[in-house]
Amino acid sequence: MNDNYSISKRVARTAIAVLASGLLIGGAAWRTIAADGQTTAHVATVTTPITHAVAGGRDSYADVVDVVAPAVVTIHAEGKAKVSPTQFQLPDDDFFGQFFGRQFGQGRRGTTPRSFKQRALGSGVIVTTDGYILTNYHVVDGADEIKVDLTDGRTLSAKVIGTDKPSDLALLKINASDLKAIALGNSDAVKVGDVVLAVGNPLGVGQTVTMGIISAKSRSTNTGDGSYEDFLQTDAPINHGNSGGALVNTKGELVGINSQILSNSDGNIGIGFAIPANMAKNVMEQLRTKGKVTRAQLGVSVQNVTSDMAANLGLKHPGGVIVGSVSAGSAADRAGVKQGDVITALNGEAVHDFNSLRNRIASAGPGTNADLTIVRDGTERHVTVKLEELSADKLARRNGDSESDSPSDDKAALGVSVAPLTPDVASELGISKDANGLVVKDVVPDSRAADAGIQSGDVIESVNRQPVKTVDDLRAAIRKTTDRPTLLLINRKGSEIFVTVRPANG
Repeated sequence: MNDNYSISKRVARTAIAVLASGLLIGGAAWRTIAADGQTTAHVATVTTPITHAVAGGRDSYADVVDVVAPAVVTIHAEGKAKVSPTQFQLPDDDFFGQFFGRQFGQGRRGTTPRSFKQRALGSGVIVTTDGYILTNYHVVDGADEIKVDLTDGRTLSAKVIGTDKPSDLALLKINASDLKAIALGNSDAVKVGDVVLAVGNPLGVGQTVTMGIISAKSRSTNTGDGSYEDFLQTDAPINHGNSGGALVNTKGELVGINSQILSNSDGNIGIGFAIPANMAKNVMEQLRTKGKVTRAQLGVSVQNVTSDMAANLGLKHPGGVIVGSVSAGSAADRAGVKQGDVITALNGEAVHDFNSLRNRIASAGPGTNADLTIVRDGTERHVTVKLEELSADKLARRNGDSESDSPSDDKAALGVSVAPLTPDVASELGISKDANGLVVKDVVPDSRAADAGIQSGDVIESVNRQPVKTVDDLRAAIRKTTDRPTLLLINRKGSEIFVTVRPANG
């Protein structure tokens, strides 16, 4: 029930509005067999595109609203939270205050925890005629009771069929029939500049329709747990309470689930994000049939290839992702993928960044064979990988904030003070005791290393893909790359990343 996502601690607090997404596209229908043996169609489709009348040179979207408005509902989620005596007071700017009431943080400090009711307001989209509803995970998270307000005046109880935190989606079910369901569109076909309408219940004022365009595609905001994001960005005004509502095109088809906004004022400033309908469709089908979502993984950590990396690796232009590490025994390891490989394409389609690669791998499904185009030592080759299932324990990351106390050495050419890595220091830094390299003790301000983002506690494992274990190794490697960016492999708290340092005259 957390509707208080933050896109940037320095920039914004987000309001969330989720857009329900489609199950099937075209004339196909998802059907279930009722107890009496009868079949019930679930998915609404649009066979004839909606046309618009022009009055005074201005388009009207009233016919679109007539079609989609009955399929957008208001969701009231209620749960209990135990709060310790030292947690009674909410911050003045806490978003929940407008929903829970400021009395949540008031009262006499006692000696035992107390229970409070939490209430959240959001929106949802009816995607089947017999009552399946898509909304945001954060709208119903922790809810003990969920009520759905229909546009015909009815209020019905809803059951959670399944939730998926990584995509911020949830599937609900109400006991009803012959409902108006929204038609499911193809979000891949959406183009920047397309006109869209956002429908939901912002701030509890009642169902509201706003208009805008698709501002961008394939956005990632790195909120929540930083998981599977491929947002449609829109300037259609959305605010608190729009979460789970619909983003539709001018044909009345659902193209996204409104999920977040970027704002420095806690209100709409024209930067909103919606979960694409095609992603929501995949999640919804899995939640309906299995009650959970399974995803595939390669078993690698990757990062985007920058201009400096491309120059160091001899690539003609930036693009693709570089493999920072390969998990032992993973699908990628078994297929022969190696650290430093640059993945440029997946199944013949170019890879532009790590986010899109992760989403495409995840949606391919465990057990699927994937063809990777990689560049290794300047040579392009193809690798076939049989994807494996991503398990919850593989999502866990180590965290640590210790510093080593090894004696520092003379300043190296990069502007860092380093020392050999010992097993004890490695343990303090939260990395494997078998790791090799040089631990960064200090970084000179305004140095090339500082500009590259190298931090105290980082472990330099290799320079230009050559292992370094001593200060002499590091200096020798730096001297060989005076006219081009230097590529460092850094181990930071157990995660391996590549960092480029510009040449001294760069």
